[in-house]
Amino acid sequence: MAILAMQSAASGLRALNTRLDVTANNLANVNTEGFKASRVNFEDLMYIERAQPGVENANGDQRPTGLYIGLGVRESGTQQDFSYGAPIPGNGVLDMFIDGRGFFQVQVENDLGQGGIAYTRAGNFVLNADNEVVLANSEGRRLEPGISISPNAEDIQVDANGQVWEILPGQPARVAGQVELAIFVNPTGLTQAGSNLWVESAASGPPITGTPGSENFGSIIGGMLEGSNVDPAVELIELIRTQRAFEMNSQSIQAADETLRSIAQLRR
Repeated sequence: MAILAMQSAASGLRALNTRLDVTANNLANVNTEGFKASRVNFEDLMYIERAQPGVENANGDQRPTGLYIGLGVRESGTQQDFSYGAPIPGNGVLDMFIDGRGFFQVQVENDLGQGGIAYTRAGNFVLNADNEVVLANSEGRRLEPGISISPNAEDIQVDANGQVWEILPGQPARVAGQVELAIFVNPTGLTQAGSNLWVESAASGPPITGTPGSENFGSIIGGMLEGSNVDPAVELIELIRTQRAFEMNSQSIQAADETLRSIAQLRR
């Protein structure tokens, strides 16, 4: 009956609405430091089996195909694209760009991230009132391991290995702290927590920490930031495709409605 077509098309509208929401969020964050674009994955629903393939008749002939009626589509998940964003010039002496794999670690509440740690690719760090290196977001999360800068420091520099150097008047440069990075076996399994942060999940696996430039960890480029990896052209094309698919599913509902109306008028 046409009612199945209406249900399938309605499931398509729901799924496409989710893709529209995700695409709009990608476009909204086109200028967000360290942001990673997401895409929606879909999967088909269950099928009504009206005939099985391979069934033999009285002559021993096998049915070459089955007869299945699908019941629509649903969202199977959102998959993040962890390709690297382009480096852009920063304005602060503590701005850092990870050239390769890895996440900065910042301190959060225990109920937000496992062990009180969250992860970010945004490297826009500044000093707070206590001269601690913190992330320049709405919460001012402290870098982990913590790094404090002397209030008398005239200049701050960050090298490729993540060492933060401070220069004091009349003294040679000295190391104030060491930046550590974390990598994950499955970064797409990280939980998005907002504020440019991700937190560990069972799907991501535990973090593997190390110093920048060693083994599989990226190196640090000071004075640069990682831009969003959202490609506006790709997202606009996706927006148009979603809109067209939405219109086609709407037409399916209209066609099914007209079919049901014709059936209802047969008795007249």
